[in-house]
Amino acid sequence: MREKLLFLLAILFLASCASRKEIVYFQGIENIEGTVINSKFEPVFESNDVLQIDVSSMDPAVVAPFLMNVASQNQSSGSSSRSSSSGSSGGGGRRNSASIGYLVDVKGNIQFPVLGQVEVAGKSRSELEAHLTREIKKYVRDAVVAVRLINFRVIVLGESGSQSVVQVENERISVPELLANVGGITYDGMRDNILVIREIDGVITHGYLDMTSADIFKNPYYYLKQNDIVYVEPTYKQVKSAGWITSWQGILSVITSAVSLYFITQNF
Repeated sequence: MREKLLFLLAILFLASCASRKEIVYFQGIENIEGTVINSKFEPVFESNDVLQIDVSSMDPAVVAPFLMNVASQNQSSGSSSRSSSSGSSGGGGRRNSASIGYLVDVKGNIQFPVLGQVEVAGKSRSELEAHLTREIKKYVRDAVVAVRLINFRVIVLGESGSQSVVQVENERISVPELLANVGGITYDGMRDNILVIREIDGVITHGYLDMTSADIFKNPYYYLKQNDIVYVEPTYKQVKSAGWITSWQGILSVITSAVSLYFITQNF
């Protein structure tokens, strides 16, 4: 009788243990040693993005038209602007700069001072900077243009440390970095089936990542785009916790207890 009871208890103990394969991240990392990842990944701009565009010059007078147009446009459109001095040159002068936050319209355009309508959607930051620099240098020979996406954010849902909207400052974030920012994945979250929902040109698409596999570094969804939704799916145990018996371990526990009680009563 004692041997049977110990056997059943051993089964219950083993059933409650998680395996290394289910928990440990980046398994098989030795198999991708030397793999080159997409380190030059840049998100492209899309409608409803908000851009900060800085234009700098050594001569404040040549930047003044941009500043005046910015001020007048803000009064009519309500967009935000600021002017500042930044950086220094070898000649000891300071560059005068103007910056403005632009909301990309539904057609993918912005109205930029002096230049008028500029197509933005589909361009990366470096592409837009190069385009604006070429156009502005027709008016300002030493123009320097810097573009930044102000409203880069991703949404995290499910079994993570916190469910939140995460603002990204440098326009570049990977799934592991995002999860680290929100406290990782809880023990009730699936590490091998993380869902990323993404909109591309108005079309919803999705992909899955496996944090337990080193192949995540080669996944096209490894780097996130603005407005991506990352969902950490709950484990089977967590899903079943909404029921009366919370998991298959719980079911086994009930069966084990019933069998044990049966053998105990048989001895009386």
